[in-house]
Amino acid sequence: MSDRVIREPFPIVSVEKSSFKETYGGAEDIVMVFCTLIRTAEPSETCLVTMHPIGGTGWLPVMSQFARAGVHVLACDSRYRGADYALNMEKVTMDLGSAVRHAREVLGYKHVVLLGWSGGGSLSAFYQAQAEQPTVTSSPCGGGPDLTAAGLLPADAVVMMAAHISRHGTLTEWIDPSITDENDPDKRDPDLDLYSGLIRPPYELDFLVHYRAAQVARNRKITAWVKHKLAELRDAGRENEEFAFVTHGTMADPRWLDPSVDPNDRVPGTCYLGDPKVVNNGPVGLARFCTLRSWLSQWSFDDANACGPTSLARVSKPVLVVGNTADDACTPSHTDALFDAVTHERKAKVEIKGANHYYMGQPELAAEATGAVLDWLRDYDFPV
Repeated sequence: MSDRVIREPFPIVSVEKSSFKETYGGAEDIVMVFCTLIRTAEPSETCLVTMHPIGGTGWLPVMSQFARAGVHVLACDSRYRGADYALNMEKVTMDLGSAVRHAREVLGYKHVVLLGWSGGGSLSAFYQAQAEQPTVTSSPCGGGPDLTAAGLLPADAVVMMAAHISRHGTLTEWIDPSITDENDPDKRDPDLDLYSGLIRPPYELDFLVHYRAAQVARNRKITAWVKHKLAELRDAGRENEEFAFVTHGTMADPRWLDPSVDPNDRVPGTCYLGDPKVVNNGPVGLARFCTLRSWLSQWSFDDANACGPTSLARVSKPVLVVGNTADDACTPSHTDALFDAVTHERKAKVEIKGANHYYMGQPELAAEATGAVLDWLRDYDFPV
């Protein structure tokens, strides 16, 4: 039996289901979702379907590990691969739905399991909840898509791997509350500026409570401005137009500087993108560039729908939550919140000691993580 990994790229074509259309989903009403089937020559009845809202999961070390172990992986890019500035989470859910349907009806897999890695965790949970009990009839910005009419096919189980609670929850925990003027990010409240040198870890509990409240307040302030701007466009007869903006300072989580906050084995003073002080104002920070509708769908603390814990509370299928103890992006509070949200007993939590977010440079820990997932799948009689 050969363990040579075969990668088969192909597109899945669907039709736009929303009245407001972006240009990068495909020409006119056509949406292209590019996928890679990762497998060996041996057949499998079980397929792991994985999608991240903006990132490609196919080249993560664990995906080849799964394939070599005998489980096929369908790694799919949403229509927003690398372009989260206009991302709509409800549309990404439709994209994931097209991948699940393709795995079942075209590729013919008997068992389909969602593998939600990192930001794909809350997406997978949201998808499964809407497939089992659809409730969302439109994006928070309006214009659809209607997930209750989408005919989403439920998966047979959900695996949350190095996952965070949600894009909007994570942004709110990372956003810099010291910025007092969105148009002039150099105007800062020194009592909240982690990088000024005036506030040093370890942080007092009272400070953290104040800091977290200020983060929520800044998110809500931006959301209020977004809604006002959308109303202005509607009032001016420009309701089909968009508006792009910059959100400065989105990488200022106290956890990166103080290892006693939500403690695990991460290296203090760093984040998954490098030096958090540099990334805080750099071009690759979370939510740096955005549009009005996208903010409401993916970043608004109060309006965004795709919440991992809220969704998992409505999922009836088996759920596995895998946490990495040296993860500096998805820390223990997120892992615990996802696991605790599942209301039934067909759930499990596994921690991979010393594993970082990507398992980069850690092939033995990637193998341990995939082995834990495979053992769990066998417990529920999924052939592997």
